[in-house]
Amino acid sequence: MYTEVATNPSKGFHFPSGRDAALYIGYNESELSSIPETAYESFAGVGKPFDAGEIRAGEVVLDVGSGAGTDTLLAAKMVGSTGRVIALDMTEAMLDKLKMNVEKAGTSNVQFLKGSAEKIELPDGSVDVVISNGVINLVPNKKAVFRELYRVLKPGGRIQIADIVLHKDIPLQSRMNPQLWAECIVGAELERDYLSKIRDAGLVKPRLVKRIDYFARSANANTKEVAAYYKAESILINATKPM
Repeated sequence: MYTEVATNPSKGFHFPSGRDAALYIGYNESELSSIPETAYESFAGVGKPFDAGEIRAGEVVLDVGSGAGTDTLLAAKMVGSTGRVIALDMTEAMLDKLKMNVEKAGTSNVQFLKGSAEKIELPDGSVDVVISNGVINLVPNKKAVFRELYRVLKPGGRIQIADIVLHKDIPLQSRMNPQLWAECIVGAELERDYLSKIRDAGLVKPRLVKRIDYFARSANANTKEVAAYYKAESILINATKPM
């Protein structure tokens, strides 16, 4: 499905996507106009990680699930020539599109990394900030993800994550349906369990920055119904690795 978002973004999907979705969840016109249109046409995020904390010049940022590059390219501008953004994605078509967009933008401080969030091929303590946007809900082993984020962060480093959470649990049988995983609802967890996994990984002071009724903009009536039943929403959170 995410290959289609990359290669055929105008098709329309059950989740909000593209420019309108980015504007709805908090990006502004000037931000989007500063990057190639081919980046945000395949946008499939659920919030704006940059609203959870400042990205500073010279920092190393890891974008987990970078997609076509909306957040990667914006972060690259923020860290400047003395900083670096590492774009991690497991979808070949998204990485190919990201590389094209980086070239279009004339950006030289982006590193590409193909792989899974459950096992990140980076050294311990090598990253100042981890951003992620609507990705961790799609990963089966969320404990492994947060352990990896903790591992790659420098002491004092932080996570700034937008993701989907629930307020009503989902039966195991429904969780085994791949289509429902792709709808970004069935892979999500109860908010309290999500925050608990962040703390269990060793990250401290998880703070809820924002809630968004993300699925209100879904074009699919069934997705809206499922989201409403399980009280799914997107949240923006940050947390820190102790010094």
